Amino acid sequence: MYDKMAVIGDKDSIFAFKSVGAEVYGTNNPLQARDYVKMLAKNGIKLIFITEDLAVQMEDLLLKYKSKTYPTIIPIPKQGKPTGYGMKGLKKDMEKAIGADILFRD
Repeated sequence: MYDKMAVIGDKDSIFAFKSVGAEVYGTNNPLQARDYVKMLAKNGIKLIFITEDLAVQMEDLLLKYKSKTYPTIIPIPKQGKPTGYGMKGLKKDMEKAIGADILFRD
């Protein structure tokens, strides 16, 4: 499993990732998604995509991993239902890293 990417979310939103070699974990259950994140991190997965609806429900766990180099956990929109949660996090991370909002400029 080392150096691979994984995707967690509802099957409709994550199915396409399988075609690019990602490990996919289909669930709508936030408790099961938490278990998947912990297992994947323990097994050396470096990049985890998770649908925004699940990420919102486990923000405390994602913050724990945010201070570590790996895994990088990136929220992605659920198919047809973007919430903007992932973009808000990206904006915040960019401002922290660079000191200014160079991408979004609200």
